[in-house]
Amino acid sequence: MRAFLLVAIFLFVAVLALPVCGQNSQPAPAAQTADPEITPNGVIGEVKSIDAGAKQLTVKTDKGSTVNVSLNEKTNYLRLPPGEKTLANAIKIALTDVGEGDRVWARGKVAEDRKSVPALALVVMTKADLAKKQEAERQEWRRRGILGVISAIKPDAKEITISTRAAAGPQPVIIPISDKLEMKRYAPDSIKFSDAKPSGFEELKVGDQVRALGEKSTDGTRFSAERLVTGSFRTVAGTVTAVDATSGEIKINEMEKKQPLTIVIKGDSVLRKFPSAGEMGGMMGGRGPAGGAGPGGGAPSSGGGQGQPAGRPAGVSGNPAGGGGGQGAGPGGPGGGPGGGRNIQDMLERLPTIAITDLKVGDIILVSSTKGADPSRLTAITLVSGADTLLTMLAPRPQPGAAQTPNPAAGLGSGVTFGIGLP
Repeated sequence: MRAFLLVAIFLFVAVLALPVCGQNSQPAPAAQTADPEITPNGVIGEVKSIDAGAKQLTVKTDKGSTVNVSLNEKTNYLRLPPGEKTLANAIKIALTDVGEGDRVWARGKVAEDRKSVPALALVVMTKADLAKKQEAERQEWRRRGILGVISAIKPDAKEITISTRAAAGPQPVIIPISDKLEMKRYAPDSIKFSDAKPSGFEELKVGDQVRALGEKSTDGTRFSAERLVTGSFRTVAGTVTAVDATSGEIKINEMEKKQPLTIVIKGDSVLRKFPSAGEMGGMMGGRGPAGGAGPGGGAPSSGGGQGQPAGRPAGVSGNPAGGGGGQGAGPGGPGGGPGGGRNIQDMLERLPTIAITDLKVGDIILVSSTKGADPSRLTAITLVSGADTLLTMLAPRPQPGAAQTPNPAAGLGSGVTFGIGLP
């Protein structure tokens, strides 16, 4: 979402800005337009390195192209707050105010090989401003969002029904699809929210995961969406049989179908660790994971990751997977209270992050990915180790007197939304 927003803003500003004197405004040859963030009149990307003495920057686009930006005494430096659509509120800054990780638009005539540009102007969105903007957007999706799996599609009425996980069990919610709705969809083998492409009603399928932003009806049966993101995801649980940190690949034996799979870890893949049953028991006053949360919130920790890192995952209540996200929570509101609880995605986003080197043979992991071309290879969006505890928490409670053979993978269920993250 961040990358899409910034590209849209910068391109809009570029249209309003005065043309660069002496530049050729003709479209670039097809061979030069492979990266949409490199145009004849400039480049958009993230600052990877700065050489203040030589007055040079290295900028990397979202597609991975690297462009050298040369600066001089006539270069104008402007700081633009995220969300602005014109340069009206831009503030003049100096090169010393530009930092690595900032998002920039270097405006100037790009060389024919598309590898360098002398910048007449450098428009900057700082890393700190971007982080603040993204966090505000994530909070809005948590507060006004809903997460579920499509259970029915009505083409004539142009509406879908999604199943959300609530404390009382699966809950159906109807979402009308209007022409004004902003719809996007994860492409096969993509792993980032920001990579979702414009989509339409005809691409929706039963079983797709859905995250929508909007307003829920008073009775909770309908949802008026402003933005909607979908995708065909695959979630598997398995036992690690090999870890190759150099290639970024993990071999597992998948639990449900008993087949070998290769999990590919990329730079944007998120790896997290779920606390063991013993750790959770200690954090919850000696009660096991199925026993519900004790009073108060999760214990604070100095560990890494987002939110509550190593304590009891935020929102774990009597039903750890409860809630449909945002307004899908019960009377307790997002994050707990009677009948409350968060959806699985929110809960997992508060676990500590780990590296591929932290995984070892024998670990039980849970992996989400988009459905790609090769069913035996999954590019991980999110990977959670220690998944044996999580799967036990999600597994259906055995009926009294019924003889059942435990199947950890069965805990995933059709209502689990473990693919679409937050912006």
